[in-house]
Amino acid sequence: MKEYKTIRKEAQAEQIIERSRFIAHVKPVETRQEAERFIAAVRADYKDATHNVPALVIGDQFQIQWASDDGEPQGTSGAPIVQMLVKEGITNIAVVVTRYFGGIKLGTGGLVRAYTSSAKLGLEAAGLCVVKEMAVLSFKLDYSFLSKAQNMEKKGGFYIEDITYAEAVTLKIVTNLEQVDTVKELFANLTAGSAALLSEEISLEKNPV
Repeated sequence: MKEYKTIRKEAQAEQIIERSRFIAHVKPVETRQEAERFIAAVRADYKDATHNVPALVIGDQFQIQWASDDGEPQGTSGAPIVQMLVKEGITNIAVVVTRYFGGIKLGTGGLVRAYTSSAKLGLEAAGLCVVKEMAVLSFKLDYSFLSKAQNMEKKGGFYIEDITYAEAVTLKIVTNLEQVDTVKELFANLTAGSAALLSEEISLEKNPV
C-alpha cells in the first residue's frame, strides 16, 4: 500500500431523526476478518435494535467493498454508506449504523440521508488521517555530528523520530521513499562517510488530514 485515507481510531456518534435513534460505530481495520469481528460484536451489543446496518471498505484501491441493508429497503442504507466512503476516498474501515425505530417512516431518500449522515458523524468522531508508506533509517554517528544533523532536519526532507544515546548516537530517521538515497547521501556528506547505516525498513505513518 502506497497511500490511503482512513480513520485514526475507533469511535461512535449518535443522532435522532424523526424519533429514530441512529448510532454510528466505526473502526479502522486491516482485513475483512477484523471487520467482520467488529460487526459481529456491535450486533451482539445492540441485538435489541431494529437494524444494525454494516458496511466495510478495505484496500488502498478499495478492492473489498461490502454492505448489508439488514432489513431496511434494498439500497437505502448499507450501499449508500459504502458509496460515500469510496467517494470520500476512505478505506480500511468498518462501519455499523444501529437504528432504533421511532415510529415514523423516513422514506427511501430519508433513509439514505439518515444512514450516510450518521456514518459521517462517526467519521468526524474518529478523525481522518492519511496513511503513507515511509522509509525508516537508523544511523549511528559520532556525537560531534548530532547538532548538525538536527539543523539539517529543519530544512525538511526527513525528520528525527528517535535518538538513542550510547557510546555513539543513533538517530532514527523517517523520510519519504523517494528521498531515501538523498538522505543517505546527506548523512555520508555530513559525517565524511563515518555514519553507519544500521537498518532500513518501511513503516506506515499516520498523519492527520
